[in-house]
Amino acid sequence: MDWRIAYLLGLITAFLTLFVLSFKNRKVSLFRPSPKKDVMAKVVEYRLSMGPHIVAVGGGTGLSTLLLGLKSFTRNITAVVAVTDEGGSSGRLRQEWGVLPPGDVRNCIVALAENDNALRNILDFRFDRGDLSGHSLGNLILLAVTELSGDFRVAVEEMNHLLAIRGKVLPVTTEAVSLIAETVDGQLCRGELQISSCGKNLKDIWLEPQDARPLTDVIRAIEEADLIVMGPGSLFTSVLPNLLLPKVAQKIQESPLPRVYVANLMSQPGETDGMNILHHLEWVERAVKAVPDYVVVNNGSIPEALLQAYLNEGAVPLYLDESQRERILEKGCHIIEGNYVKVYEESVVRHDGQALSETLMRICRDLKEV
Repeated sequence: MDWRIAYLLGLITAFLTLFVLSFKNRKVSLFRPSPKKDVMAKVVEYRLSMGPHIVAVGGGTGLSTLLLGLKSFTRNITAVVAVTDEGGSSGRLRQEWGVLPPGDVRNCIVALAENDNALRNILDFRFDRGDLSGHSLGNLILLAVTELSGDFRVAVEEMNHLLAIRGKVLPVTTEAVSLIAETVDGQLCRGELQISSCGKNLKDIWLEPQDARPLTDVIRAIEEADLIVMGPGSLFTSVLPNLLLPKVAQKIQESPLPRVYVANLMSQPGETDGMNILHHLEWVERAVKAVPDYVVVNNGSIPEALLQAYLNEGAVPLYLDESQRERILEKGCHIIEGNYVKVYEESVVRHDGQALSETLMRICRDLKEV
């Protein structure tokens, strides 16, 4: 099949999905909820509307896992997402259409949606034949709306409104930026794919263009937040790309609000081999030019069968030892430890978004009581 026809069919499917979702979310319903359910829904909505304003900075599965938990506590969430992804469907769309990579944005939108399970099945549907093979429907929807509006930011806003999500998702910038890094032996690495294979040897990392501007809404969200959360997520390819925009780093540095870094559960093969939690924290400190006020660390165990599978792939659990603990405390950073391990689909280890969110809510409550 000609690729133009294939893309056209994909876009038609996307528009049909948008129409169905739009109709589903209309205020006038053929089936009115019972008065009791309506009252309960209003009570829940009021409680969520009174929740703290949280800015979550990152990308990939780490950020979306956090958002799944946070939306149970507040709807005042702003997810700031990196736009340097080069892999998979996002990378192909970026190369072929010149759009910003939509994959991480899509994941975060789905995570904050009211009915994330049903939406995930629809928006995460991947074509397995022809030129559309490997593309997800959600990515194509964002591409279609971007083409219609001529602006990726507008496309993301439309998806935020259309799916009535609890909070909002923002790309950190709408400029085409690329990750560049230098290794200890002077070698330059260009793009996420190269950087993710030589992370432990990196000496410096930056964005090009270096004067890329963040969205005004991103800066406003940081200024109005009650808590700034960085991570979890791939250090060099999800968390740092947001912090490498000078104005974002400056706002976080100057903010009187508590800054929280959520440490990853495990090292990432190729990207953070041989790096411990202290090393991760130091890179974040270097980018922001300020030490996070809190670091949230897992001390829960990983099921033995799954642990061995991860070890075979080169991923090692990240735990604090006494030397790291002492160095972190010397920096003036508070350490919060807990069991944040959760097994998904019996084979994947991720953060427990609910337990992690409860910790973040506790930080907010403690600060209000001071």
